[in-house]
Amino acid sequence: MSLSERIVFQPFVWRGTKLEGGAAILCRNPEDAHRRIEKVRAGILSVAGALVVRMQVDEEAGDYGEPEFLERIGSVPEMDE
Repeated sequence: MSLSERIVFQPFVWRGTKLEGGAAILCRNPEDAHRRIEKVRAGILSVAGALVVRMQVDEEAGDYGEPEFLERIGSVPEMDE
């Protein structure tokens, strides 16, 4: 079993009255993801909101660990805890 860490920047956009996920972006590290959050904060990236998620992944087995939410900005869907 070969686990690797994945950091994902997940943007969200409004389509009419529905909040939908945009294309997820795989980041090199948490700092890369934080830079993307800062671009949203500065208005450079035009999205309704975004999440940064870290998880452990075993691609060979298709296993994904529990997501760890690192950052959140703007409008994002509610998460059931």
